[in-house]
Amino acid sequence: MPDFNTVIEEIKQCNSLLDSADTIVRKKYLEVLHEITGRNIVLYYSAFLEKSGNLPFGIDDNDMGSFMLMFAGLTRNKGLDLILHTPGGIFSAAESIIHYIRYLFGNDIRVIVPQLAMSAGTLIALSAKEIVMGYHSSLGPIDPQFMGVSAHAVIAEFQNAKEEIQKDPSCLELWKTIIAKYRPTFIGDCRNAVMWSEELARELLSTGMFHAYPKKIQQQKIDQVLKELADHSKSKAHNRHFSAKQCKDFGLEIFNLESDEKIQEAVLSIHHAAIYTMGHPSVIKLIENHEGKRHLLKTQSPMRLD
Repeated sequence: MPDFNTVIEEIKQCNSLLDSADTIVRKKYLEVLHEITGRNIVLYYSAFLEKSGNLPFGIDDNDMGSFMLMFAGLTRNKGLDLILHTPGGIFSAAESIIHYIRYLFGNDIRVIVPQLAMSAGTLIALSAKEIVMGYHSSLGPIDPQFMGVSAHAVIAEFQNAKEEIQKDPSCLELWKTIIAKYRPTFIGDCRNAVMWSEELARELLSTGMFHAYPKKIQQQKIDQVLKELADHSKSKAHNRHFSAKQCKDFGLEIFNLESDEKIQEAVLSIHHAAIYTMGHPSVIKLIENHEGKRHLLKTQSPMRLD
């Protein structure tokens, strides 16, 4: 099984006047995975682990154009395997991407998570018929955030304030200071965001992963998933990592990467080569398919078409 150092050594030994060495190695293993599965392969990677700062690491509306390029010309009845590595991003952008992918490929979508797909990335994973994860892979909570604050936590804090003031009116001045930090309509916006994320996740699961289950069992399974992934009081932190085993225990359809050695070897080789690319000083995002089309987003430069 090739580890990171093995793939990096392969990159170092690769020479080409046409493409960078990491591009050649990455393309090689994307083609290998396509040959194994017979499915369309699209890679979406963000450099959020390699870099910091106010950079567009997350899923946003600009990604739609990249996905449109990736899907152009693909044979739709071959389904889609989306390899996803992201910290999350804008829920509305993720929702649009999900609807577009489903329009093209129906429910024949798998999401492969070699390492991390958090927040809005988890939401995209929930839209698949199956999620492929290794022992080292993680999903995260889908509780919406406003300026780094959990919408669930804001609602809970406001409810706690009301209850404490009712019990002891002398707490009013203290709570006024705390609640004053919220702008007008903020509490309502938080409630709407929570309802939106839960309704969307429920719709995606009922029409995708759990669509074949009897209605009663389907609702039970969805309720259990949302209890674990959409409730801040349960997950405790937005950056909480849930392993493949935990996700399977939640009721999600999880395919263990380790159960198929050929797929595991191809996926991890793609992952290592992509992580190497994410380490380039200027790279922010990489979106690529098995046919060699790619979008590379770099700092201080417009998105480049390759």
